[in-house]
Amino acid sequence: MIDPVPSAESGDAETDEQLETMRIGLRLRALRTDRGMTILELAAKAGVSSGSISQIERGATNPSISTLQKLRAALGVTLWSFLESEAEPPRENRYVRHPGERPKIVVGGSHFTKELLSPRDNDQLRFMILTIPPGAQSADVLTGPGDKAGYMMAGNAELTIGDEVFQVAEGDSFQFPSTIPHHLFNRSDREAKLIWIINIRESHL
Repeated sequence: MIDPVPSAESGDAETDEQLETMRIGLRLRALRTDRGMTILELAAKAGVSSGSISQIERGATNPSISTLQKLRAALGVTLWSFLESEAEPPRENRYVRHPGERPKIVVGGSHFTKELLSPRDNDQLRFMILTIPPGAQSADVLTGPGDKAGYMMAGNAELTIGDEVFQVAEGDSFQFPSTIPHHLFNRSDREAKLIWIINIRESHL
């Protein structure tokens, strides 16, 4: 059972994370049962412990991106399938996503947030808003065939692409092959927010 949303504004971020964690758990259970798989079968196929899967399904833990990646590969779905119903959206929303319809992943305890902007049925191009709190970094990123790009809307962050490190400030943009290891680190005392674009050549997201 989900606890009532607290009235104190300071609890909003924690409550949002709890809701998203529970949403992921419910979707994981639905995707697993739709495929007639037990927790033990999914654990063996994904290389994730059955205890971890059970905790995720109960909404007791916030899974890492790498764990979700293993689970999505074993289930044959994209990463965003953990956040959205596979029911066909209304036709008038095929090309448009309204603010209240954005799936969101809150990564780990740092509140690093990924908010999907592109329509659900677009499998080749994805774009989203990344919100990086002060001191947070994207230590758990996915690499694969394709390209990634971004535009810094607010704040600044350190972008590492392979062996190169770049300081990305508000108004800056960037693009690179997503096969190169990369991560973002917000070393400042301000929240950073950027548009993150992914051109997918293999459905790893």
